[in-house]
Amino acid sequence: MSPEAHSAPRSLAEALRARDDASLAALLRSRPDLITPVPTDLTQLATRAGTRASVLRALERLDRFALQTAEALAVAPDPASYDTLLGLMAGDAGDETVARALPRAVATLREQALVWGDDDRLRLVRTARELLAPSPQHPSPTGLGPTVQEATSGMSPGRIQEIVTTAGLPSTHDSVTAVAALTGLFTHRRKMAKLLAGAPEAAREVLSRLVWGPPYGQVTADPAAHLRWLLDRGLLLPTAPGTVVLPREVALHLREGRAHRAPEPLPPAVAPTATHSPQVVDATAAGQAYTALATVEELLKDWDEGGPAVLRAGGLSVRDLKRTAVALDVSEPVAAFWAELAYAAGLIASDGEADERYAATPAYDEWLELPPAERWARLARAWLAATRTPGLVGGRDAKDRTLSALGPGLDRSAAPEVRHRVLSLLAALPQGAAPDAESVLARLRWERPLRGGQRDGARDDDLRSRLARWTLSEAELLGVTGRGALSSQGRALLGAPAAPGAPATPGADSAEPTGPGDKLPVHHHRAPERLAPLSPAEQGVAAAAAARLLAPLLPEPLDHVLLQADLTAVAPGPLRRPLADMLGVLADVESKGGATVYRFTPASVRRALDAGRTAADLHAFLAEHSRTPVPQPLAYLIDDVARRHGHLRVGAASAYVRCDDDALLNEILADKRAAALRLRRLAPTVLAAPADPATLLEGLRAMGYAPAAESAEGDVLITRAHAHRTPPRTAPEPVPDGPPPPDATLLTAAIRAIRAGDLAATTPRRPVGEPLAGGELPRTSAAETLATMQAAVLTGDSVWIGYVNAEGAASQRVIAPIRVEGGFVTAYDHTADEVRTFPLHRITGVAELADD
Repeated sequence: MSPEAHSAPRSLAEALRARDDASLAALLRSRPDLITPVPTDLTQLATRAGTRASVLRALERLDRFALQTAEALAVAPDPASYDTLLGLMAGDAGDETVARALPRAVATLREQALVWGDDDRLRLVRTARELLAPSPQHPSPTGLGPTVQEATSGMSPGRIQEIVTTAGLPSTHDSVTAVAALTGLFTHRRKMAKLLAGAPEAAREVLSRLVWGPPYGQVTADPAAHLRWLLDRGLLLPTAPGTVVLPREVALHLREGRAHRAPEPLPPAVAPTATHSPQVVDATAAGQAYTALATVEELLKDWDEGGPAVLRAGGLSVRDLKRTAVALDVSEPVAAFWAELAYAAGLIASDGEADERYAATPAYDEWLELPPAERWARLARAWLAATRTPGLVGGRDAKDRTLSALGPGLDRSAAPEVRHRVLSLLAALPQGAAPDAESVLARLRWERPLRGGQRDGARDDDLRSRLARWTLSEAELLGVTGRGALSSQGRALLGAPAAPGAPATPGADSAEPTGPGDKLPVHHHRAPERLAPLSPAEQGVAAAAAARLLAPLLPEPLDHVLLQADLTAVAPGPLRRPLADMLGVLADVESKGGATVYRFTPASVRRALDAGRTAADLHAFLAEHSRTPVPQPLAYLIDDVARRHGHLRVGAASAYVRCDDDALLNEILADKRAAALRLRRLAPTVLAAPADPATLLEGLRAMGYAPAAESAEGDVLITRAHAHRTPPRTAPEPVPDGPPPPDATLLTAAIRAIRAGDLAATTPRRPVGEPLAGGELPRTSAAETLATMQAAVLTGDSVWIGYVNAEGAASQRVIAPIRVEGGFVTAYDHTADEVRTFPLHRITGVAELADD
């Protein structure tokens, strides 16, 4: 390619062809949809880069200043010089901040193939111009209207000449030169100032109302004198009956050359509202992390024997969500968050039964066996990557249906990116600094001003703002932040370096890498403001590092409680799992907080006896784990319930009651509360009932007795706590926000394939047979194909072939034949960058490459 062609590309494809591999890799990395699938050549890549869906996706990822630059190019001449663009962005007076930031914005647009051409001929991709240029249906974000040429396209030549002469210009022979003369007047600063100096005050007021947009206004059939003055001189031009528009050139003069009222070259700073000690932040976050683990465990324990039913449309009912919120002692939105978090971590799922219910998964049992810090890291990692958005619960979908917790419709593909970005902004602040939420939202709106389709009028960037607010509150609930500031374990979860001057976290110095590539947080002079998302392998390393930082901050589990005379036990901290499990069976939780209070009741003691424990076992258990003597009332309670436990026996007859004490059976029959059970005596020591054994057991227990169930052989049945589990389930996959960014291996392979395909498509060639219509590969006979291949083997030249593979897919390739034998040609395939064998009958045509 000649230097002239390289410096002055005539199309986007030529501009891409002039790029080096690093530049192409940057384009494909920023716009991964362009390689899904991999284009065959650079022309196809340029075509795909200009499609509406791809351009709109790229525009949505621009920051505000880069987008303002693209908007300015959309109202500039096509092509426009860099100086013209700078004038539109900085105005006639100039703006040093804008001038310094503009090269970066232009480079961003070039990198993403939204702008191509040299600085003297900058061109916005046509689709982007159509999306951003002003029109009556879609006003430009700049507030500018059509040019004089566009606004006068349907005007009669006589009327155009009248405007030209009234404006003080000589009449012309045709409309084209008349419009050009009027445009020249409006773009001449001194002449325009002189023309407007003679305008009535009311006319100047009308112009001031339209100058920053919208540029359209309404007039009557007989406009007022000041409006007539503007219309006669073309300062307002009619676009439809009763509608006028301020021409773009006039507006730019009134704006002193600026396309935007307020260019925003610099991102708004995230302002801290309070600064806390890093130790306080980490301790607060660790306390929240412990509470998060306890809450998730309590939720799963509540659903251990089968949770709430799954709605027909999926998800939890409003009633079940309220019941869960009451059980967890939290609000309904917070209960929805915990349920969704457990679901995202793969700890709960639907059991898939006919009577479908939510239940814990087998992964929950594995999770319980992990150390507390690792359990937290797994929850935090799932939260950071999840696309499900608990904050939407209770809202309405597009069909006006209520969005339910654990139900469909809660996925928002932008959620992981917003969470990561919000936490990255917190990581850029000094350690211990809590940000102002509004400044975080302002920063996000600057970084993604088009996110959510606000160009169409409905500013759905509200979703992005809500995602950011939910991120701040959920991070606090989960213990990623403490008192609004990012904790040390939160920084590690992001893979961020430690903040300047951060104190050493206990245990962090002795932490060792867990595997290849594991990097511990290091100190830098300044925390980076933008952190790249981590790969799955890097996420695992970061989660392990976060767990190591959190572990020393979590309270140590206790192996004792304090028994009190009022039949309660106080756990002054978290209990070790065997103690907590046993105490959860023997007593009921009365209150939670820094210390948990358990209450012993006849029903709770009977529950422990039903689980196979004896009175002696319970006495020994309490004596072993209490720092205070076992109170006499509690000992009496255990002995009293144990003395009566199992005295009655219930079995299936449908059900029967058996007791050696016939006086006790007489007492039951005489009790009016037993009428609903419809008991009858079968023998002096046996009563029968039509109810099932479980109902009979519950009925007798409600009457104050302590019956025990027995088997068909007459043995006492021990009823242990039943843990209902779903079949093995995988955690829900996040819904991607478009194709994932390609890794280095894929980028290298894709660029090599595109380059090779482009070589095959653009290399000059000498046709052997008759070319097909449209310049496609010529068809050659088998004899011609064989002769050309054999000649290429002798000369060592490369040839261009058309090839149809076994699946019928046609392609063009440049090959260097090595040998021809047995109906096959063995050649080096430049397209695939390897030696391959091609059946001659699948080669549709061949051409020699041109000498140059």
